[in-house]
Amino acid sequence: METAVLFLVFNRPETTRRVFAAIKAAAPARLYVAADGPRAGRPDDQKRCKEAREIAAAVDWPCSVKTLFREKNLGCRVAVSTAIDWFFECEEQGIILEDDCLPDASWFPFASEMLARFQNEERVMCISASHFHGANHQPEYSYFFSRYNHCWGWATWRRAWQHYDKEMEAWPQLRNTGWLLTMGGGTRLFSHYWSSIFDLAHEGKKIDSWAYRWTFSCWTREGLTVLPARNLVTNIGFGVDATHTTRTSTESGTPGLERIAFPLRHPTAVIRDEWADRWTDRHVFGISALAITRRNIEKIPLVHALMASLSSIRSALRGRP
Repeated sequence: METAVLFLVFNRPETTRRVFAAIKAAAPARLYVAADGPRAGRPDDQKRCKEAREIAAAVDWPCSVKTLFREKNLGCRVAVSTAIDWFFECEEQGIILEDDCLPDASWFPFASEMLARFQNEERVMCISASHFHGANHQPEYSYFFSRYNHCWGWATWRRAWQHYDKEMEAWPQLRNTGWLLTMGGGTRLFSHYWSSIFDLAHEGKKIDSWAYRWTFSCWTREGLTVLPARNLVTNIGFGVDATHTTRTSTESGTPGLERIAFPLRHPTAVIRDEWADRWTDRHVFGISALAITRRNIEKIPLVHALMASLSSIRSALRGRP
C-alpha cells in the first residue's frame, strides 16, 4: 500500500499488537510510529511503553520506518497533536491509527481511495472509519458526508491539518456570536451542548483533548468528513487503562467491525447528510432534552451512588457462570 500510516502508541502492548497486525497485513510503504513517554510515578509504564514501542516498530515487510519516541510524558493532547504535526512535515496525506483502534482490512483501501478522490476538495477535511448508525442508516452510496470527524481511525491531508487551532484561539470571539446556533440549524440544545464542550476544551482542565480541538478547527472552516456506510473500526481500548474511554466495550456500545464492498459507489455531490448528523446528535452525543435531563439527575450525589451500585451489580451478574 502506497498510503503512509501514522501509528500512535503508548503503554498498551496487548492492543498495540492487534492493531499492528492489521497494519502489517496492509503493508504500507511508509510507517511512522510515535509514542508518548512513560508517566512519572507509574513504575509499570517504563516496561509497558518499551514493549509497545518494540511491537510497533517490528516491521518485516518492505517499508520505510520513522519513529518519534518521547522520553518524557507529554499527555494525550500534546503528544498526539505534535505527532500529527511531525507526520505531515513528511507526508501530504495519510492514515492515522491509535493503539486501541482496530480497523477492518477494507479500511486501508477505502481511506486511500478517499484521500485521492478528495485531495483538492477543500470542504472535505477528514475521512473517518466509523459508522455508528448501524441499521438505523443504510445510505444509498458507499459513504456520506458529516460534520462529525470521529477519530477512531481516520485519515486527512496536510492542507487540512494546517488549520488545526491547537489553542482554540478563535473560540472566545465565536462563543457569543450565534455561530453554533447557526451550525445546529437553530437548535439551542445543540448550541448549549457544544458551547459547554468547547468551553471545557479551551480551558484544558476537565477536557484536555486534541480531538475536540480538531472538531472545532474543522467546524470553523465548515469542513466535512467522509463517513463510510459500514463500520470499519472498533475500539478495543475500553477499560481502566484507557485515557478517555474508561468504560468497558459492553457498556459503551462500541460497534463491531464490518467490511465495505468494492468498487465503491460514489455520491453525486458533496452535501452533508443532515438526517445522519441529527441521529448522531441524539444517539452518540445525547443532545436531546430527555438525555440532558437524565444526565443532570445523575449528577445528584445520591442518584450517582445508586447508579454506580447498579452498574457494579450488572457487571457482577454478567461475570457469573
